[in-house]
Amino acid sequence: MSKGSRSYVYSHDQPAATLWYHDHRMDFTGPQVWRGLAGLHLVTDDVEETLDLPAGDRDVPLMIMDRSFTADGSFSYPSLDPRLLDTPGVREPYVAGVLGDVILVNGRPWPVLEVAAARYRFRIVNASNARRYRLGLEPAPSQGPVFTQIGSDSGLLAAPVRHDTVVVAPAERFDVVVDFSRYPVGTEVTLTNGLGLDSTDAVMRFRVTRRVRDASVIPDRLAEVEPLRPGPNAPVREWRFSRGGAGGPAHWVINGRAFDPDRMDARPRLGQTEIWRFSSDLHHPVHVHLSPFQVLRRGTQGPGRYDAGWKDTVDLTPSETVEVAIRFTEHTGRFMLHCHNLEHEDMMMMAAFETVS
Repeated sequence: MSKGSRSYVYSHDQPAATLWYHDHRMDFTGPQVWRGLAGLHLVTDDVEETLDLPAGDRDVPLMIMDRSFTADGSFSYPSLDPRLLDTPGVREPYVAGVLGDVILVNGRPWPVLEVAAARYRFRIVNASNARRYRLGLEPAPSQGPVFTQIGSDSGLLAAPVRHDTVVVAPAERFDVVVDFSRYPVGTEVTLTNGLGLDSTDAVMRFRVTRRVRDASVIPDRLAEVEPLRPGPNAPVREWRFSRGGAGGPAHWVINGRAFDPDRMDARPRLGQTEIWRFSSDLHHPVHVHLSPFQVLRRGTQGPGRYDAGWKDTVDLTPSETVEVAIRFTEHTGRFMLHCHNLEHEDMMMMAAFETVS
């Protein structure tokens, strides 16, 4: 069999951001990512470098994922005989997504990180196939917020946002600062998961070991974030995420149809701001390729507490509708949007669109 190679060149013409990448093999993304084909990609810029945020060994990526293992330590993924995939009921145990019983951070189960009594920047990535997390600290600091969010999926926020807990859906990123100077030396602090049970209710532990001089600051203003304001005649596109459709009850579909790479479900024009309306039956983290967006409203309200800044993935809760403003620039061609519950994606919950000039 002949071998070959292919080179990809990216311009990186974008603001600083915590990005990640993963294998996207059609119908097989879930098992590929489960087995480790994913990684982080950090982009910096001149604006970020002018800020006195925690840096060096106090700028720490936390790639969080859940996995299961066999007795010999190898990954355990519930694979299926391809000949049985169309058999009624075969996919039912995994139709909601595959969950593991071991929490990994940067590839290690329930790790411990020794920290100084200072501010730390944590770039949180939910790299799980289907699990959502409600992250908190135990014990919580006696004063002030647990987390100060400074960035979202696609870059720094305009201004910091403070949270006591952070809910992170698959593929979402939260760039946060934690101030360990509010803990006595010797304190052990657990990063908890309020949505977990038993072995999945704890993520990792921090051990405060020493006092240090800390010159970092969290400025009141972080980056310029251009607000997208759709005009009164802006195109509105509906994307309904649900189970069933023509694919049957064991499939997940968008607008009642399973994915077809040859069918373009939208043709947005470069430079035009549009409104995309996502609605769901159950939990669906919706991810759009090519361009980030801004959340306009959830239901009849404005953006939610975790919706600030440029997003490329938005967490839909059951029976919820979220409207976003999106504008595609620079690149024409064919792209996708999909549910980032990877088992939903593998069961055809994707749609193709083509940007045109």
